[in-house]
Amino acid sequence: MVIQSSSAAKQACAGALTRLRSGDPAPMAGWLRAHLLEHVLPFWERSELTADGGLSTCVADDGTLLSRDKWMWSQWRAVWTFSRVYRQLGRNPRWLERAREIFEFCGRSGWIEGAGGWALLLDGEGRILRGHESIYSDAFAVSGLLEYHLASGDASALAAARRTMDAALTNLQRPYQSIPHFPFPIPRGAKPHGLPMIWSLVLAELGAAVCEKRYLAAATAYAEEIFRDFRRGDRDLILEYVREDGGEFRPPEGTAVVPGHVIEDMWFQIHVADLTKQPTHIPEACRLILRHLELGWDHNHGGGLLLAVDAGGHEPVGWNFADTKLWWPQTEALYAALLGWQRTRQPVYLDWYERLWSVCLEHFADWQNGEWRQKLDRRFQPLAEVVALPVKDPFHLPRSLLLQLELLESSPARL
Repeated sequence: MVIQSSSAAKQACAGALTRLRSGDPAPMAGWLRAHLLEHVLPFWERSELTADGGLSTCVADDGTLLSRDKWMWSQWRAVWTFSRVYRQLGRNPRWLERAREIFEFCGRSGWIEGAGGWALLLDGEGRILRGHESIYSDAFAVSGLLEYHLASGDASALAAARRTMDAALTNLQRPYQSIPHFPFPIPRGAKPHGLPMIWSLVLAELGAAVCEKRYLAAATAYAEEIFRDFRRGDRDLILEYVREDGGEFRPPEGTAVVPGHVIEDMWFQIHVADLTKQPTHIPEACRLILRHLELGWDHNHGGGLLLAVDAGGHEPVGWNFADTKLWWPQTEALYAALLGWQRTRQPVYLDWYERLWSVCLEHFADWQNGEWRQKLDRRFQPLAEVVALPVKDPFHLPRSLLLQLELLESSPARL
C-alpha cells in the first residue's frame, strides 16, 4: 500500500528541503526514510520470489509479471539492495532473508567456470539461457556478494566475491572487442567509459573491505584512466567512447555523452578517492557533476535529464533512445547533487537537488502502484520499448535513497 498521497508527499518533501537549506538535515532524512520504506520497498515485497529463490524483475511499472526469466544483472543488484537495507535500516530479518534466497538462487547455477564469470540470463528454474555475455553482471555480482557478506557474515559470499573479481581482472586484460559487454557492443577500435567507471568503484569497495592492496591499486589505475582519457579538457566533458589509445573516436559514437552516466561516475570517483585515500580528483569530480547536470538538462520540455547528447550539439546522437528521460539518471543525479553539496557547501548543488526532486515527484514517482515509473519520453509520456534490459529492478532508486539517507544521517561534521 502507498502510504502518502502525491500532494502530501510533495508538500512534505518541499518542507524538508527548506529545513535542509537552513542546516537541519533531520526532516529530509526522515522524508527519504519514509519514501523508501513506505513507497518504494513495498512494491518489491509484492514481487514474486520463485520456488528456487530468484526475484521476478521482468515486471511492468504496475507490477504485472511479464516473464519469469531471471537476468543475473538484476538478481545481484537485488542482493545488494536488500542486504544494504538490512544493514542500514534496522536489521529487519525479512530483508536479509530475501537477500539470502536470491544469493542462493544465483550461486546454485549462475557461475560458469570455463568463462570465469556469471551467466547473463537464467530461466525461472535457474537453468542457463544465455552465458557469460556481460562483464557488468560480474561487477554487480561482486557488489552484491560483498554487501551480503557484510550483512550476514557469510564467508562463502566473500570468497565468491574475490573469485569473481580475480576472474574479471583476467577478462579485463583481453582486447576490448573480446570483453563480454552486453547490452552495448563496443565499436571497433574504441574503448568504453563504462569499464573503468564501474570497476574502479567495485575494486575500491572490495579492496577496502578486505585490505587488498592490489585491488586498491587497480581501482586507482582505472580512476586515473577516466580523468586522463575520457575527460576532454577542450570540451569540458566526459565521452562514452574514445580510441583505445585515449584519442578521439569517430562521431557520432565518439561524441556521445551520457550525462547521467557521467554524474553517476563522478560520485563513484568521490567514493573511490575516499576508499583509496587519494583525494586528488574530488574537486574536479564535484565540478563535473554540475557541468553534466547543465549539459543534460532539458530546458525546452519541462526539465529532467536526457539520456544522451552530442558533445557538439549535433545530430544524430550516437546513443540509442538519446532523447528519452529514464528514471536512473535522475536518481543518480539526486545523490550526486547532495554529495556535491556535502563536499563543497556550495548552494548551487542544493538548487539542483531541489530541481531534481521537483521533476521526479511530479513525473517519475508512481503514486498508484509504488516505486517510480522507469521509462518516459522527452515529454514525460510512458515509453514501451526495451531500452537496455527488459527488467525493472530494485537498484538505482533504492540505492540512491539509501545513500542520500546515509549521508544526511552521518556525522554533523561531514555535513
